[in-house]
Amino acid sequence: MRSNPLRSTAGFTYIAVLVLVIVMGIMLGAVGQTWTRIMKREREQELIFRGTQIVQAIRRWNYGGKRGPGQPVMPLFDLEHLLKDPRSFANVRHLRRLYTDPLTNKEWVVIKDPVRGIIGVRSSSNEEPLRQSFQTMTPLSADDRYLELMFKSFEGKKKYSEWEFVYLGEGVAPGTTGTVTIPGSSTTPGGTTTPGSTSGTPGG
Repeated sequence: MRSNPLRSTAGFTYIAVLVLVIVMGIMLGAVGQTWTRIMKREREQELIFRGTQIVQAIRRWNYGGKRGPGQPVMPLFDLEHLLKDPRSFANVRHLRRLYTDPLTNKEWVVIKDPVRGIIGVRSSSNEEPLRQSFQTMTPLSADDRYLELMFKSFEGKKKYSEWEFVYLGEGVAPGTTGTVTIPGSSTTPGGTTTPGSTSGTPGG
């Protein structure tokens, strides 16, 4: 019995199309995963940038709020006060605008100290970070020992919510209970510590 050539050709074409669909599906899946990773990395970079801006703004709030020798800084009760310092009659701004959490597009989780008020922020995202090493964070941490130590405290964290963008003070190492020497900083007779250089860090 002779086979039908049209049926054989149709069968081959069906298999070829099926293989093509499978290959295209695999390729599209790989492209999708790559794109998702790229977008996540961009949001992660934006998280680092925004968090650092807020830390630097809180830093300026603390440095600019000394009222005299031995006098404590007025606590920061609201992040909006970084946009216009209520302690001054002049239009003193420590932060350009009030950033949101780029991972969730919602407000940050505020980190507070019972005495100093707001000392930092963190994301509420429980996603696992892509970045695990912060050895090359310049220019964000160029010549800034405090930021360098803060970024280092993020290493090994399993969730973005564990990255705490906090300002603990010029002599305190983030993520530890120890103290550090900040290169380029100086202490005035009134006990005010001048923050070290923050060159390379965009202004707040």
